Formats: sequence, C-alpha cells, structure tokens
Amino acid sequence: MQRAYIENNDIKIFEEYLAKVKRLGFEEIDVADSLGRITYEAVFAVKCDPMFNASAMDGIVVVAEKTHGANDQTPLTLKKGRDFEYINTGYEIPSKYNSVIMIEYVQKIDEDTIQIVTPSHPWQHIRVKGESIAEGEMVLPSMHKIRPQDISALLASGNGKIKVYKRPKIGIIPTGNEMVSDVKDLVNGKLMESNSHMFAALSKELGAIPTRYKIVNDDKTELKALLKKAVKENDIVIINAGSSAGTKDYSREVIESLGEVFAHGFAIKPGKPTILATIDGKQVFGIPGYPVSANVAFNLFVKPVLLKLGANKDTYKPQFVKARLTKNIVSSFKNIDYVRVSLGFVNDTLVATPISGGASRIMSLVECDGLITVPRTLEGFLANDMVDVELFKSLEEIKSRVVVIGSHDLIVNILGDNMPLVSSHVGSLGGIMTLLKNECHLAPIHLLDEETGVYNIPFIKKYFKGQKMALIKGVGRTQGLMLKKGNPKNIKSVKDLARDNVTFANRQRGAGTRLLFDYQLKNNNIKTDEIKGYEKEFTTHLAVGVAVENDIADVGMGVRSVAMNMGLDFIKIANEEYSFLTYADNLNDERIKKFIDTLKDEKVKEKILSLGDYTIDGIGDVEIIDC
Repeated sequence: MQRAYIENNDIKIFEEYLAKVKRLGFEEIDVADSLGRITYEAVFAVKCDPMFNASAMDGIVVVAEKTHGANDQTPLTLKKGRDFEYINTGYEIPSKYNSVIMIEYVQKIDEDTIQIVTPSHPWQHIRVKGESIAEGEMVLPSMHKIRPQDISALLASGNGKIKVYKRPKIGIIPTGNEMVSDVKDLVNGKLMESNSHMFAALSKELGAIPTRYKIVNDDKTELKALLKKAVKENDIVIINAGSSAGTKDYSREVIESLGEVFAHGFAIKPGKPTILATIDGKQVFGIPGYPVSANVAFNLFVKPVLLKLGANKDTYKPQFVKARLTKNIVSSFKNIDYVRVSLGFVNDTLVATPISGGASRIMSLVECDGLITVPRTLEGFLANDMVDVELFKSLEEIKSRVVVIGSHDLIVNILGDNMPLVSSHVGSLGGIMTLLKNECHLAPIHLLDEETGVYNIPFIKKYFKGQKMALIKGVGRTQGLMLKKGNPKNIKSVKDLARDNVTFANRQRGAGTRLLFDYQLKNNNIKTDEIKGYEKEFTTHLAVGVAVENDIADVGMGVRSVAMNMGLDFIKIANEEYSFLTYADNLNDERIKKFIDTLKDEKVKEKILSLGDYTIDGIGDVEIIDC
C-alpha cells in the first residue's frame, strides 16, 4: 500500500503491518547452547530421572522391615554384607535392599559391624525411578523461553538436542556523508555514527543477530545496492537516517524501487518520519537519524517485529507511578508526545522534571528516569499536574538520590560520581524558584546583587521571607571571559564586547553568570542590544566554552576551570562563591547529610582541586539564614 509523503498516520495502523509478520522456522541445536532460545515445539522426556532407584543420602542401605525395634535402650546390631551395605548419594540401590539410613545415625563398631538406634521405613531416603521426571512426561511447552534451570531439566530427561525458533537476523544500514564510524575520524563537519551500535545492542537484548553494515553515503545507487544485499542476508532491515524531507533523504525512494512502502510518517513525537515497508516479504524500516527519535521508533516498531519473528514474548512489564509535574508540557493534537523526565522524591512527593533538549540530544536517553506519554487528545499538561510516568529506574534508586536544581558547575558532576544525585541546570534563579515550589532538595546558586555587590544573601532574604534557610558552602571560583586560544580578536575587557566584529555566547535568563554579565554591562554603560549574540542562550559553562572553541562565538562568560580544561584563554572578571541553598529543616534529611559529608570527603576535595582554579576553604560548612 503506497502512501503520500509525509503522512501523519495513527500509530494503531502498525497492528495491520505487524499482523503480516510470519514467525521464522526452527533449527536444532545442542541443549547446552539453548539459553534464552524459544522452544519450537513441546519437549518430552526421553529418559526417566533418575533412571534407577537411587540413594538420596550418604549412609547405609538396609531392609526396612529388619530394623524394627531399634531404639536407644536396645540398639540393633547389623553385619555388612548380610544386613547392610555402605552407599553414597546418587548410587543405585541394590535390589535386595529397600531403605537408606543416613550415616549420621550409624554407630560404627568395627569394619563389618554397626549399630543403629532408629528404625527405618520402606523407601526412606531413596529417589525412586522417574521420581523427578518420568519418561514421556512433557518437560517444556512450545513457545517457552529457555532458562538455566530448563537446560538442567532437559539434559536430565535425556534430551541432548532441541528444536528452537531461529533467531531473527537484522541488518542495520547507517547513512550520511557527514557520519564516521571511528572516533579517531571525528573532526569538524563530521558526526560519530552511534545509532547502529544502539540498534545492535537493543537487538541482542531481544535475542536477534545484528549485522552492522558500512556507512552509506547519500547516494541512491550505493544505498540501493547495499539494501538489496542486506535484504538477502537478513530477516529484517533498518535504514537509519534519510527518512525525512531533506534533499538527500533517499530512503523512501530507494525502498519503493525494490518493494512496497506501507506507511511513511506517524503521529508521534519524536520519531514522526518513520517508514514501514516490505521487500521480498521481509520487513524494512526507515528510522530517523536523531538518536532519541531512533530509540523511540525502534522500540515502537522494530522491537515488536523482532519479537514476533523469533516467537519471543515481551516480558517487559512497564511500571507506572504518579508524579507531580514541575513544568508545563506543551503538546499538539497532531502527535502523541513521548517526554523524557528526571524523577526525585522531595518531601515524600515524587516530582517529574521534563529533560530539556530535542530529538538529537542523546544524553537525554542516558539521564531520563522515566517517560510521560501525552496522548493526541490533550494539548499537554500543566505544572503541578499529577501525571503517569513509566519508570525506567527503580523507586528505591530514585528515593536514595538528592535532587539538585540550579546553577551549573563541574563540581556537581564530581559529587554525582560519589553519591546518589540527580541534577538539572536551570540557572541560580531557576533553582531558587524550584526550591520555593519544593521540587528539589538543593539549589546551587551564585547570585550577585547589583545594588550591594553581595552574593546570594540578598536574594535568599528576598525570596524566602519568614523562612529559616541553610546555605551550604561550596567552592570559591573565578568568573571571567573565555576566549579562543591566542585571543585572535584582541579582547581586553568587557568594553571590547560592544565591537561589531565580536560575537558573544550568553547564558540563560536567571543564571548567576548572566546576572554578573548584566552587572558588568551596566557598570560599563553598555546596552544589551550593543552585544552581538546577546539573545543566543547557553545553559552551562561547558556549552559556552564549546561555542567559543568552535567559532560559534568569539567570547563568553564562564568559570576559569572550564576555560583551563578546554584550553581557552581567560580574562578574570570577579571572584565568587558557588554554594548550595536548602531549607534548614532539610539538614535532618539523610540525603542532605550524605551530601555534606561528600563535600567534605578528602578524595572529593582532591578531585575538585584537580580541576584547577577552585578554593575549598570551609567547604561543607553550613550558614543558617533567618529570613
């Protein structure tokens, strides 16, 4: 069924596509190699287990009827060969005997003589033939995923070989002139091709056999030749990238030249330009190139097909929890929106914070704790709404973490490597607003009051009137101008930023660095519209440094430690304190106690100092502020 480009299909039509998928046939393999495979048919016992009457204990074999009357007062004396024989666990019971007495209850008199004080009964401590598995008994049903214990039962029942469904072979074709397959080839203008590795890993988790092909340039002839080869060699094929509307997006055109496109475009975000097709009866997918879109499309469309091909059952049972949303989520009736969130428990309430960044930000997949699905019937959710979140991490792990939202600094990464911590970078004022709403435990801040020139305290007293607050001392650091190595624009001070040939990388509104920069502009009588690039905002010091390093900007405001680590020049503007704000009552929270202890840890201090340009005098000290 050929469709017009680009559609907005309801995801429900995928069921029609999936219904046409046929399971693969079987192969016979060694039982010892069958872990995780799916049984093609029911498996029956070829042999009994055990195949004979076997001793279940180390001891002696006797005739039970001849042991009656034995007790502590009148021990029964037995002679080896006449009345008993020694036997070990698993050994066959001689036909003349019908009971086993454990060695612990046998008193040895000499090499051939023993005494017992407890009588036995028939078949005591004996595994009778077929007790565990009887010949002809079903050991495993069909369509069963083989577990370690199943392998043991299969072998015990005399099965050395087993018929299992074939594992689906999936071919993965990455595309794009700008892509490279080796990190050594990463230079300006080139991107690392990593999606194929993600697809391969996801496929292996589902029991499939992935083949990653070489990167195909944006060339129709080259793509068509490789696609024909991949279809021949695999049961299912993915073309990654080239499914959208770019001038060099050839996936649909090439697929249609070899087969049939079932659908192109779905009412989902991210992942809209996904292609479903068939070539020679095999399923072929065009998957968007952005990592988040690729991940979503794979799980929605490719995963169910792989599971069905291999007769595999999806054992993943999503766990949903209710959480309070910290920000508005704006959606559209056009799409189902899949929104990645970080989670934290604050005052015994689970809060969900949407993770910023679009479909290209692969770290959002790494950072996310859960997923909110916004149906097409809604235009989003409002802050403070209670929403359903699909969990990707355990509630125990989430409960153990301290939630840190506010200003960015490299030391937060160090702290997060040494204790359970989740962070979000929204700027100092953003952190204060989040703390006011009880949506975080700690707000990192470094706010300069323009009127007094004092850091942090004026803002704390302004926003937390009537509250008792605690300011946990962090680090001293240097703010200044980060410049490309060699300072090619010969920038000497903030005044030079007003020149027409200078482009600035700014921080977001509410960031302490942004307030400091505005304070510097005011002191130098420079208007914001005189600064080229003032409107372009970056959310971290690292992002500003990258912008300068890659000629997106000539200069940006940031901390010296980032400049040093990135090899940038630096002009000092001010010294400041980067500290952590919380409610005084939170000092009793075990997570906050752990946070303070981590700040004071000698190894953590060493790591902080190794970044350069930090001072740690009084780090972890607490100042109580009555507002």
